[in-house]
Amino acid sequence: MSEYTIKPLSTETWDAFARLCEKHNGMGFGQCWCTWFHPRRKDVGLDADVEAGRPYKEFLVREGRSHAALVFDGDVAIGWCQYGPPAELPSIFHKKEYEAGLESPPDYRLTCIFVDRNHRHEGVAAVAVQGALDLIAQAGGGVVEAYPQDTAGKRISASFLYSATRSTFEKAGFGYERPKGKNHCVMCKTVPPE
Repeated sequence: MSEYTIKPLSTETWDAFARLCEKHNGMGFGQCWCTWFHPRRKDVGLDADVEAGRPYKEFLVREGRSHAALVFDGDVAIGWCQYGPPAELPSIFHKKEYEAGLESPPDYRLTCIFVDRNHRHEGVAAVAVQGALDLIAQAGGGVVEAYPQDTAGKRISASFLYSATRSTFEKAGFGYERPKGKNHCVMCKTVPPE
């Protein structure tokens, strides 16, 4: 395995992120630029001003309203883990069920993980998760939630694992909180400040 480095998603790393996304025709789900978890454009007054997809994601990055840990192999981005506070990433699947079991909101959410198809099964998802946790620690730490697929040991196509697996998060020190939806769960970890 190569030595990977982590860089935050920013205007400086945008081109590398865009190349990763373009290579896959979006982040796994047909033209997805991972904006689903962000506020809707109309909710922030941008519906007519900024197009969906790539333009909206680039706008969010330029404005400092989209965070992620990018995994680099040399100069090439090969994976990522999106994170941010709930206000930055308010949209989650099974929200009604999630809110029914919520005792207190987290400081951060990890919502999406993506790995280049040429680098899957190499531990890149775990590196991306740890990279996000390190960036969160540098920003002051806090309670971090993730919503992985609870595969119960079954093999699932990587293209459906937008939030990785429960075992990935267990290895990163997350604790199981509760189920969310049919195949996902809520997991939690407190990250101390660095």
